[in-house]
Amino acid sequence: MKILVSNDDGYLATGINMLTDALEQVADVVVVAPDRNRSAASNSLTLSTPLRVSKVAENRYKVDGTPSDCVHLALTGFLDYEPDLVVSGINHGANLGDDVIYSGTVAAAMEGRFLGLPTIAVSLVGKTLVGAKLQHFDTAARVAVELVQKIKSGSLAHDMVLNVNVPDRPYSELTGIHATRLGFRHKSEQILRDTDPYGRPIYWVGPAGESQDAGEGTDFYAIEQGGVAVTPLKVDLTRHEMVSRIAEWLGQ
Repeated sequence: MKILVSNDDGYLATGINMLTDALEQVADVVVVAPDRNRSAASNSLTLSTPLRVSKVAENRYKVDGTPSDCVHLALTGFLDYEPDLVVSGINHGANLGDDVIYSGTVAAAMEGRFLGLPTIAVSLVGKTLVGAKLQHFDTAARVAVELVQKIKSGSLAHDMVLNVNVPDRPYSELTGIHATRLGFRHKSEQILRDTDPYGRPIYWVGPAGESQDAGEGTDFYAIEQGGVAVTPLKVDLTRHEMVSRIAEWLGQ
């Protein structure tokens, strides 16, 4: 099996390097990842300027672009072969609930799906806010390997994106791996106001809100119980049950 690995934390991040080391035990791996942290880049592509790729080691490349750029470039001509699978991560922090809309980690996986491959996005979830020191990347890497081996022994539809969140704890303390749905957060906290050294106002985007829809069956619940959350995602954002009502509203 040939696997393309990318992320949004940059090619030097602990998560992507531990993931790559683990996956190399079961597959041929190539890394095409951003040259710096591009967290929350979502699905953005760079269209107005060219992309530059630098080789940093054998089968390891950095790109001065977004996570989506990296996967798109790799799968549309940079690589001289088509991988069997795209794995994105290990993200330094959660991608739970509506986080997936903003996540560069999930976006890299989505880009693989757009281009016809099954994909996995893997995130390590700490007990506090993103940016806290995370310890058990080895646990998330082991979970990723197990999921890849399941794909190798069976099949995963080419339009499938698995969003995987792993609690930051030793592998032996996991309470299981659970199929979940996305939960939902409260709205984000208020912006943080400050001033720069010249007295001019500056603003920081506030932290993500706490979980709101976090009951049994959600990704939030699985993590809270010490388990791994595996959520199948789809690209179609259409609210299908509302199409006929909107048609009536429009007078059709």
